[in-house]
Amino acid sequence: MVAVTLVASVCGLALLMAVAKVTATPALFVGAGMGAFLAVGYAGTALVAARRISAARRRAARWAMFAAGSLLPAAVFAWAALVPRPASPPSGIAVPGAFQVRLATGSRLTVVKLPARTTTRRPPIIVVHGGPGVPELEENARSLAALTGRGFDVYLYAQLGTDGSARLADPRGYTRERDVADLEGLRERLGLDRVVLLGHSYGGEIAARYLAAHPGRVAKLVLTSPGPVDPADTSATLVSGRLDPARKAELSAELLAPRPLLAYFLLQVNPSAAHAFMPDAEADARNDTVVGLAQPALHCRGAEPPERPVRGTGFYAMQYPQSATAPRPGDPRPALAGLPTPALIVKGSCDYLSWRSATAYRDLLPNARLIYMPGAGHNVYHGGRTAVLDVIAAFLTDRPLPVAPFTGRTPPAGYEGPP
Repeated sequence: MVAVTLVASVCGLALLMAVAKVTATPALFVGAGMGAFLAVGYAGTALVAARRISAARRRAARWAMFAAGSLLPAAVFAWAALVPRPASPPSGIAVPGAFQVRLATGSRLTVVKLPARTTTRRPPIIVVHGGPGVPELEENARSLAALTGRGFDVYLYAQLGTDGSARLADPRGYTRERDVADLEGLRERLGLDRVVLLGHSYGGEIAARYLAAHPGRVAKLVLTSPGPVDPADTSATLVSGRLDPARKAELSAELLAPRPLLAYFLLQVNPSAAHAFMPDAEADARNDTVVGLAQPALHCRGAEPPERPVRGTGFYAMQYPQSATAPRPGDPRPALAGLPTPALIVKGSCDYLSWRSATAYRDLLPNARLIYMPGAGHNVYHGGRTAVLDVIAAFLTDRPLPVAPFTGRTPPAGYEGPP
């Protein structure tokens, strides 16, 4: 009977996914999967009963075995995977002074302006957050407000599908190309001529792709723990490897919960079916929990700041670009190679991304400098790390850097990430 239940489960899931590939209606693909599970379960139960139980008891035994081996698992599955869990509404605009803008691309984004606190006016900074799908507006506003004292207007924004920015009905719209187009649309909407781009993690990759597409609009480029520019570099998937066993188990339990796991599987065959099955509010609330559990991996062990609740992440903005249904990203390196834009790359010793994810940018951009920060994690300027902000401020104001650039090719002693 265990074998019957396992075979029925495989058949049910296979038919569910096959139907979901051609329709986004949950009642149809879930109904098909449940029907297949029950049909195979009943047929297998009848076969077992015919071989193992006398004819006089066969009918009653068959129904008892079917109830235990198929009906009960189906009920448990229906409760665990099909019943939506309560979800709080999206966090929306959480930072004082935030406002909404609608772009020519059709996107509606949440924007925060931190105005310069001096009369000296310099090219404005646009901060491109990471993830994808992790806006961190509050933390970025706290950390980067110091740059306003150097004469910079600082603009933060939540990318499409995150925080108070609009969600898409079709997750297939969450692409790197859309994020680059939105960045250009935001620059135009704000009436800015040339800007400084400060890109963190995935946002570093988007900032670099923007530079490749619009080199005349970027005065300077700052990349902190930048996402890999090489499409073959998969180190972005290694974040959970830095967690301790207890936290890793807690994260695994959340990821393997039946309902979000089924939504993830559906995303691999039909993003519209996944979105219809698990709407944004529920998916984003679960994503907040997952991202929150991964927080310690973003810092050096033993130096994690107090954890804050994670709000405003976007499940589909995060998961679709790395799903099996997403088109593979193009390679921006040919367009980036040789661009003269001054660039600063900051890499912490505890970053989970590969070492070459930083050196690749330095190799492509002739006026780039790489700064290595011992004791810094992936989120290098969070948690009051004034040394990183001092380096960024010196670079942006054309002063000598307080830390000598790292010129080696191999990781320095003490670097904890992959090569």
